[in-house]
Amino acid sequence: MARQAVIRKKHTEVHLNSVGSRLRDFILGWQDGLVNVLGVVLGVAVATEDVHIVVIAALAAAFAESVSMAAVAYTSFKAEREFYESEVNREKQEIKEKPWAEVREVRDIYYKLGLRGSLLGNLVKHITSDKKRWLKVMMEQELKMFPSRVSPTNIAAVVGFSAIIGSFIPIAPFFFLPIKTAIWVALVTSTAVLFLVGAYKAKTTVGDPIRSGIELAAIGMLAALIGYAIGAVLGVTVMR
Repeated sequence: MARQAVIRKKHTEVHLNSVGSRLRDFILGWQDGLVNVLGVVLGVAVATEDVHIVVIAALAAAFAESVSMAAVAYTSFKAEREFYESEVNREKQEIKEKPWAEVREVRDIYYKLGLRGSLLGNLVKHITSDKKRWLKVMMEQELKMFPSRVSPTNIAAVVGFSAIIGSFIPIAPFFFLPIKTAIWVALVTSTAVLFLVGAYKAKTTVGDPIRSGIELAAIGMLAALIGYAIGAVLGVTVMR
């Protein structure tokens, strides 16, 4: 999962406790679940041509993927929160031990924003007269760091649950169709859904919907081709 433990910036319009952020996390888990299980499904289906084995392997991959992604999301956001807290403690210590240097930093911040003279002096005095306000300014204006508004457990639950949902898209055809038909239905359905989600994601954030949809669909196709190729090679080897 390409999720990094980074500190969110205030200029981001979608905050951690917003619907948009929850949607982003849902799409992240859903997309990874779909793409990874699609590759497994096609590889096993081509190698064995046994629908029971395909379903068992796909379900095992789906739940393992869900747990793995939830764990990564949890540890990533936990690390993010811990890093933020460590920076808060560092700033507190600097304010306590080197207040003159921190006052100068506050002055420099607002000087760069164009404030001068008595206005600048009064603002700096107002900020540094309250340590909570002072700390908040140093965290947000100097370090560009902001506290997480949701728990790592919440993020892990959203990502893990969405991974399961995404995983069942390529699995579902194998419950109802002959294996050869199910392979094509799983591939076409997964690719189409990835395209639509990519386009929707671009519309709700930034970017070109068509390009975003094609990129996401291409990722799914790549996973499918890799799974298909491995399955085909192993299938021939096993059948010899």
